[in-house]
Formats: sequence, structure tokens, C-alpha cells
Amino acid sequence: MNIRLWYLTHKWTSLICTIFLIMLCITGLPLIFHEEIDHLAGEAEAPELTEDLPAASMDVIAQAALKKRPADVIRYMFWDAEEHPHVTLVSMAHSIDAPPDEFSIVLIDSRTAQVLDEPPANEGFMYIMLKLHTDMFAGLPGMLFLGLMGLLFVVAIISGIVLYHPFMRKLDFGTIRKTRSKRLKWLDVHNLLGVVTIVWVLVVGITGSINTLSQIIIGLWQQDQMAEMIAPYKGLSAPENIGSVQAALDTAEAAVTNMDIRFVAFPGTMFSSPHHYTVFLSGTTPVTSRLLQPALVDAQTGKLTETREMPWYVKTLLLSQPLHFGDYGQLPLKIIWTLFDLLTLVVLGTGVYLWWGRRKTADKRISDLEQLHRDYAINVKGQNS
Repeated sequence: MNIRLWYLTHKWTSLICTIFLIMLCITGLPLIFHEEIDHLAGEAEAPELTEDLPAASMDVIAQAALKKRPADVIRYMFWDAEEHPHVTLVSMAHSIDAPPDEFSIVLIDSRTAQVLDEPPANEGFMYIMLKLHTDMFAGLPGMLFLGLMGLLFVVAIISGIVLYHPFMRKLDFGTIRKTRSKRLKWLDVHNLLGVVTIVWVLVVGITGSINTLSQIIIGLWQQDQMAEMIAPYKGLSAPENIGSVQAALDTAEAAVTNMDIRFVAFPGTMFSSPHHYTVFLSGTTPVTSRLLQPALVDAQTGKLTETREMPWYVKTLLLSQPLHFGDYGQLPLKIIWTLFDLLTLVVLGTGVYLWWGRRKTADKRISDLEQLHRDYAINVKGQNS
């Protein structure tokens, strides 16, 4: 492929995805610090107690949630001991098969079973930022479209690297020609920052594209591994009454050692079956804490049905999520992610400026050529007459 073709590839892939990349960079900034913003916004936390109380039974917690919202059913219960110690987040809906984005949240003290808060769902600044960043309020089509923009961004980066190589043979690395034209100065800034942020934008672009496939990946897991695990229950009627959620958690914890429980999906939800609680556990190291292992527990007997490690494609999704938002290393890494995000905005902005400046120059050249052609035609006509 010659340089002109690389240039055209870089130009058009960049132009097509730039406006969406700018939107993603802007909306991604608050999402990097979503935990800190939630804390500053006064998100309810479990109070400090004078005595060290043990965790209450999750059956008691479930009853407290149902008492608070008697017309709803529980679909999920979540725990995050690091960010929200002693808090159980209960996700509820008007029915077990309600759409995933229709839910209510109840926060409950895991020790006293006291309701802490009922934060509004699907509203507020952070919700708008998240929806714009993930699917632009367009659901799966919006997610896949943004995934395509991410892939175009990766192509733009690779083509930019190819174009920068011959450019670097003429100048020292980091050179900014301040004494030349304004356009050349911004071209040098664009190239320099583009090279500096290469690794980061590749990581964020690729992981972002992977994250847009989350619904498809979950669907594959349901039809593949999940279907195999619940195969013995195929054709059986769903139980009218389900057993203790605490018993299910105890069974899963005994079966999968050296892992912490992160959330439990109640029978009939998209992460379970009508016959099972699905308890999801994670490891205790920085990497394994991002990976989940499901344990299916019979909802009536409380006995373990099966537990397996997630397949490679789900692990890839789970590992790409924290890489995308930079929350592996807590606040220091988040700050680094923010700096690279801002630098990427400069790269995108200077790219638009350079294209617009070149376009205006090209338009002026065309206009001048047209004027010369008209003048020439007038002169020829005058001579002939």
C-alpha cells in the first residue's frame, strides 16, 4: 500500500469517527471517577457502629427489601466490600422478566437490615453520561455502532503510525516547528501527541469495542455454558416457591473457596434459570477480582448443581472493562487515564483543524483556478472579436 492510500485511509477513518470519539472522550471523563462522584453526591453508606456486628441473614435483607417495595420482586443482590462496605444493593422490578433497564434499587445495611436509601434509577447526570457513552440511548444498535467507530479509530491510529514513520526521518522526535506556519505547528503537535498516546488509545479503543459486544457475549454464554449446566432441568416446571437465598450463598461459598461473592441472580432472571440461584464469585487479586465464576444452586434444595470457570470470551469481556476505564490501580491510574483522555481530545481537535484548514486551502486553490479559467476565456473571446 503506497503512502497516498495510507493517507486516504487515515483521513477518512479519522473524519468518520472523530465526532463520536470526541463525545466518548467527554462522557468518559466523569465515568472514570464515577465512584468518587457518587460519594461526593451523597450516596448512602452504611453508618459506623460502636460494636462490630456480623452480617445479617440475606433472607432478612430480602424481606426488608420486599417490605419496602411490596409490589416488586427481587432479581439481583450485589455487594462491593471495597467501595461500599456493609451495604447490600437489591435490584427489584415489577416482574422477574421485566426488561433489564426497568428496575428499582434499595440499599440496605448488611448488618442491621435497615433500609438506607432508594436512589432513583435511570436518571441524573451520571446516568446520562453512561448512556451516551455506551449506546447513545439507542440500545444494542447504538452499542454496535459505537463499536464500529472504535474499530475505525484503531485503523486511523495504525495508518497514522505508518504516515508518521517517513515524517520522523526528516525531523527529530518531538520537534515543533514554531517558526513556520500555524498549520505546520499544529501538524507537529498533532503528530507528537498522537505518538505519545498510541498505546493508550489502542488499549481504550480495542477494549471499548469489545465492551460494545457485551450483550452478544452474554447471549453466547447463556446458549453455551449456561445451557449445559441447566440441561438436567430441561422440561421441568418452574417451582412455585423458592428456598433460602442465604442457603444458596453458603453452598456457593463452600463449593468455591478463596473467592468472594459479588452478586446473586434470583431464579428466572437472565443470568439464572427458573430452578436456580446463580451466585457469582470473584478472586482476591487485582486481576482475578475482575473475573467471575458462576455457581448454580438448586433454588428448592439449596444443593450445588454445578460451577465452572467462565469461557475465554466472557473473561476477555470482563478483563476489558476495567482496562477501558482505568480502575485497576485506583485513583493514581484514574488520573493517568484522565490525562491521556484530555491529550486524545487535543489530537482529535487538531485533526479536525488540520482537515478544515487543508479543505479551505483546497477550496481557495479551486476558486483561483476557476477565476483564471474565466479570465482566460474572456481574453480569448476578446482576441477573437
